Amino acid sequence: MNYRLLAKYLGLLAVAIGLVQLIPIAWAIHFGEISSIFALGGGAIVSLVLGGALYLVGLNAAPRMLQREALALVGLGWIIVCLLGSGPFILSGLLDPVDGFFESASGFTTTGATVMTDIEAAPASILFYRQMSHWLGGVGIIVLFVAVLPYLGAGGKQIFKSEVTGPDPRGLTPRIRDSARMLFLIYTGFSIVQTVAYMAAGLSFYDALCHTLGGLSTGGFSPRQASIAAYDSVAVESITIVFMFVGGTSFALFFAMMRGNWFALFKDTEWRVYIGILVAATLLISLNLAFPYEMFRPDDAGGGEAMGVGEALRAAGFQAVAIMTTTGFVTEDFDAWPQFSRIVLVLLMFIGGCAGSTGGGVKVVRVVLLCKMVYARLERTFRPKTIRALRLNDEVVEEDVQVMTYGFFGLYLLAFAGGMLFLAALGIPMETAIGCVFGTLNNIGPGLEHVGPAMDYSLIPTPGKIFLSFYMILGRLELFSIAVFFIPSFWRVK
Repeated sequence: MNYRLLAKYLGLLAVAIGLVQLIPIAWAIHFGEISSIFALGGGAIVSLVLGGALYLVGLNAAPRMLQREALALVGLGWIIVCLLGSGPFILSGLLDPVDGFFESASGFTTTGATVMTDIEAAPASILFYRQMSHWLGGVGIIVLFVAVLPYLGAGGKQIFKSEVTGPDPRGLTPRIRDSARMLFLIYTGFSIVQTVAYMAAGLSFYDALCHTLGGLSTGGFSPRQASIAAYDSVAVESITIVFMFVGGTSFALFFAMMRGNWFALFKDTEWRVYIGILVAATLLISLNLAFPYEMFRPDDAGGGEAMGVGEALRAAGFQAVAIMTTTGFVTEDFDAWPQFSRIVLVLLMFIGGCAGSTGGGVKVVRVVLLCKMVYARLERTFRPKTIRALRLNDEVVEEDVQVMTYGFFGLYLLAFAGGMLFLAALGIPMETAIGCVFGTLNNIGPGLEHVGPAMDYSLIPTPGKIFLSFYMILGRLELFSIAVFFIPSFWRVK
């Protein structure tokens, strides 16, 4: 492990976070929030000083970056970003260190879980910084890091592959730095369009920008306590649905469309399954909400009031997209919905968005691959001599990708079980514990029961908050980039 090179690039990353923390000072000046200026400025100074020190440590490091250094940079980079990102929350007096780290981790990992009990009482500039953390986390700070550091060379490809989500990170151009830049440009273009659309729907520039930062990134933070429900607007909800859906789609497909392949979306198996799941989930939840007793609960046992068909479609459509894309915006307290609808939403939490998107979850493509692999294995039980290549989008899925897929699901189950046991040991009720693990490991935010959409994570004990903060990072990096830290040989100096 080249520790000095690692220190050098972690230092540059810390400097970048320090510069980012200076941006919301403009809003602090606009709103006359003097204390926020000092909080944001103080956080920036800490990040800049630490970053400078780390950079000096690795100044003359050998420039060679291999797979281990890339994985360490991604994993440690996200941890340092979340730690330094907590500065403004702590220095403003808004949150204590543990809660500040939780809120920062939730922001940068685009989880959207919060420990803030009265969001609208917080300074507007701090809330804007909170939204910014989503936007940066969505595109991936490490991807931006690659885009602006051309001298990473071949190491840049290793970092990019470790950062981009999904089992088969797709390079958009032959040069990895160009790929990162193109992702950034596409992401920025959608952000501008979404902000303008919100303003056309009646939102102020501040509200429009904040919800864009939290929406396209599939993060879910909002400067309003009631989230998107605060506006009670079909137009605002429709715009949000569109861009949450965009955020859950692989950005590689948008790049292909820019290159003239207009049917790239429809040719992609993962995207078609993504659409199918969302449509099916919306229809099933709508039926359950409109006919909670007659169709699904003939015993009239606590299913709640039936909604009108139009109201049910509106609520189900928004929440299905918000949950599957792991955004976590809410317009309804879905934890009070009938059990069937809640189970459908839990399944959507598990699946998540597409590979190469800003969404979390296990990713649609992995579910598709797993189904194909299980089917192939079943077929071989009665046709043992049959040899058939596993294909996705008319391309053969290599054996190592299949093994990685099995490995991911195995690691995911271990992480889920371990998280449940740890939270149970803290005395957290089972349904709440399930909601906590799903909400953080899949980067969704709202969970079930005491951490449901109408609640927050403030009641979770301190050890649980620290644990779940790292679970958000674990989920954002899709397990492997953090799990390798627990293998002693990973840290060995060559």
